Amino acid sequence: MFTPPSLGIALLMMIISAICWGSWANTFKGVKNYRFELFYWDYAIGIFLMSLVLALTMGSSGHDSSSFLNNVHSADTSNIVSTIVGGAIFNLANLLLVAAIDMAGLAVAFPISIGIALVVGVVLSYALQPQGNALFLGLGVVCALVAVILDGKAYGSLGSAGRSISRKSIVVCIVSGVLMGLWNPFVAYGATRGNPLTPYSSVVFLTLGAVLSCFIWNLYFMKKPLVGEPVSLSGFFGGPPSGHLLGLFGGCIWGVGTVFNVVAGKSTTFAISYAIGQSAPMVAALWGVLAWKEFAGSGSKAKVYLGLMFVFYAFAILLVARANG
Repeated sequence: MFTPPSLGIALLMMIISAICWGSWANTFKGVKNYRFELFYWDYAIGIFLMSLVLALTMGSSGHDSSSFLNNVHSADTSNIVSTIVGGAIFNLANLLLVAAIDMAGLAVAFPISIGIALVVGVVLSYALQPQGNALFLGLGVVCALVAVILDGKAYGSLGSAGRSISRKSIVVCIVSGVLMGLWNPFVAYGATRGNPLTPYSSVVFLTLGAVLSCFIWNLYFMKKPLVGEPVSLSGFFGGPPSGHLLGLFGGCIWGVGTVFNVVAGKSTTFAISYAIGQSAPMVAALWGVLAWKEFAGSGSKAKVYLGLMFVFYAFAILLVARANG
C-alpha cells in the first residue's frame, strides 16, 4: 500500500485533493442541455471506477496484509457495511449539492453546503468525542455560519440586479450540508474498529455505497425532480457523448481527490490536513466567480458579501484546525 514517503509529498497530495474537490463540478457546468439527474449516473460510476483503479494500483503495492484485496478479505463485515451506509448518505448529500449547483451556481452552492457541513461535522464530532479547544471550535462554527449567511446575502442581492434567484436552492444547500456532515462517522467507524479498512478500501466501499444508492436517490429525483419535468433512463442512454464523458471525468477528478486526501491525511497533522482539505469550497467559489461569471453585473454589494464570505470561511477553517492542532 502506497503511503507518502515524506511530508512534502503528503502536502502535495493534500493540495491536489483540495483542487480536485473544488474543481470536479466544472464538468457539470460544462454540460449543455443535459439534466443533472442523468449526468449524475456517469459521475457516480466515475468515482467508483477511479477509487477501484487506485486501490488496485497504489493500494496494492507491496502485496502484504495491507494491500487492497488482502485488506478486504480480512476486514470485519460490519466495517464494510458501515462504510457503504456512509457512502449512501454522502451520495444523497452530493446529489443535492449538484442540484443546488444547477439552480444557484458554484459560488453559492459549495460554500453554503460545505459551510453547513463544517458546522455539523464539528458539533457532531465534539458531541461524540469532546476533544480540542472548545473556544476555538465555537468561534470556528460561528465564523462558518457567518460565511454561509454572507454567501446567501450575496446570492439574494442578485435579485436587485434583475437576475433570477431560487429560494429553493438555498434550502437544498442547507439539507445537503446537514447530510454532508453526517456521513463521515460511518466511514470513520469502518477505518478504526476491529479489523479496519485501509484508506484505499474505505474509499472503494464509500463510492460503492454511492453507486448502489443511486438506484434509490437518483431514481427518486428523476421521477420527482426538484426543477423541471420528470426524466427517464432512456434520456441517459440517449444522452450526448460529451455529457457522458464529462460525467465520468468529473467522477474521476473527485475520486483522485478523495483517495489522495484520505491517504495523505494520515501523514500530516490534523491542522494541516483539515485546513487544506476544507479549502475546496473556496476553490469552487473562485471557479464560479472568475471562470463562470456567476456574479457578473451583480453590483458592489454582492462583491462585498462575497469577499467577506471568503474571509470568514478562511477564519473558520483556521480556527477549527487550530483547535485540534
